[in-house]
Amino acid sequence: MAAAITSLSFSALTSQSSSERKLSASSPSLISNFDASRVRLVHVSHSFNSSRLVVRCSSSSTDVPTVSETKANFLQAYKRPIPSIYNTVLQELIVQQHLTRYKRTHRYDAVFALGFVTVYDRLMEGYPSDEDREAIFRAYIRALQEDPEQYRSDAQKLEEWARSQTANTLVDFSTNEGDVQSILKDIAERAKSKESFSYSRFFAIGLFRLLELANATEPTTLEKLCAALNIDKRSVDRDLAVYRNLLTKLVQAKELLKEYVEREKKKVEERTGSQTANEAVTNCLGEYLYLGL
Repeated sequence: MAAAITSLSFSALTSQSSSERKLSASSPSLISNFDASRVRLVHVSHSFNSSRLVVRCSSSSTDVPTVSETKANFLQAYKRPIPSIYNTVLQELIVQQHLTRYKRTHRYDAVFALGFVTVYDRLMEGYPSDEDREAIFRAYIRALQEDPEQYRSDAQKLEEWARSQTANTLVDFSTNEGDVQSILKDIAERAKSKESFSYSRFFAIGLFRLLELANATEPTTLEKLCAALNIDKRSVDRDLAVYRNLLTKLVQAKELLKEYVEREKKKVEERTGSQTANEAVTNCLGEYLYLGL
């Protein structure tokens, strides 16, 4: 039972380059060690005069934190224990999102935020405390040096907009004006240049959520939206299949956990009831013997 629950993995939720996949497949520690090494930028300047060449070198370390620092920030911000079915997934998720977050070409956008919020809310659905669930969310995002309020606000903005759209208006965002349309236009421009856009599975899930809320579930609609955003639809299809599969596994794992908790609760009640009955019998027997004397 425990093995079935704790084996659930969300490590595939964010896309990785081939080198990152090799690192994570060979050993988790390699990721930390690789990430921990500080990249140094060296600038060489040449100064010529009549008799000599002068070379000046300067170096400075980047501000990119290591994976272990990000995880430590999360644990420092939220110190309360988290049930293993949630904690195992969160720990894997934050490692993968760290790798995406600090890619050179990555830039935050509202569709990415919507995708993460969707995953997080589905993952944490049924968490014992709503207050703790939101506190964990804030700690998680801040550990990545980002703003949890912005994530929530942008996700809500896109959700409200999508609910008022049709398949046609969603795809034709470039011909319309508005805050969300401007966000999508910016994404399309950056994705076309490939200089300041890094595709990820959170982005794919964000697109899926937009279509879901607009009731635009026809496969051709996704194809048109990907084309308008200059996104490879094959990557989106693959990542959405992974997402759906993981949601199914998550539901199954939570059902197993629920059955396990109910079974253990019943055992405790039975033991408590048996103990109470034994005490009652002992007391009655004691009174009977006492009166008989």
